[in-house]
Amino acid sequence: MRLRVIIVLAIIVAGAVAAVVGFNRIKLDALHEPGPAETFLATNIKKILIARSSRQGIPPAPTDLKASIKEGETVYGTDCTMCHGMDGRTPTDTGRWMYPRASDLTSPTVQQYSDRELFWIIKDGIRLTGMPAFGKVEPDEHIWNLVNYLRTLPGNTAGKKEGDSN
Repeated sequence: MRLRVIIVLAIIVAGAVAAVVGFNRIKLDALHEPGPAETFLATNIKKILIARSSRQGIPPAPTDLKASIKEGETVYGTDCTMCHGMDGRTPTDTGRWMYPRASDLTSPTVQQYSDRELFWIIKDGIRLTGMPAFGKVEPDEHIWNLVNYLRTLPGNTAGKKEGDSN
């Protein structure tokens, strides 16, 4: 019993030391890229929280996909190009100098999100990332139009197919 307590205490102390050392290596500034451990943790926690948050409260997508995509292009030009650039993959100076950097919207990392998750991201934003919430300035239909347009960006390997609403 006594040996078990000593082992548990040793594990707790080792964990605390590792946490302190790791915590001291984290920098809060946006000039330096975070390390692999910080990136891994932040990315995976973000994915889990987005998946959980987008499970409910998402209105249905528009049925006219072609019209939605066309309208989404207009919304993209107004709301998104200032950070993500015209093509969705080449961030502007604003997008390059924030951290995390503005995402390449055609990348597999972004395109693997479901339509519902993209809707939630655009509507609610992601705190501490530079991604603003558009839910107070754009109606739900415009946000859906934007989601549909994002699936059609040149270079997008996932592609949006008619009738796909994830």
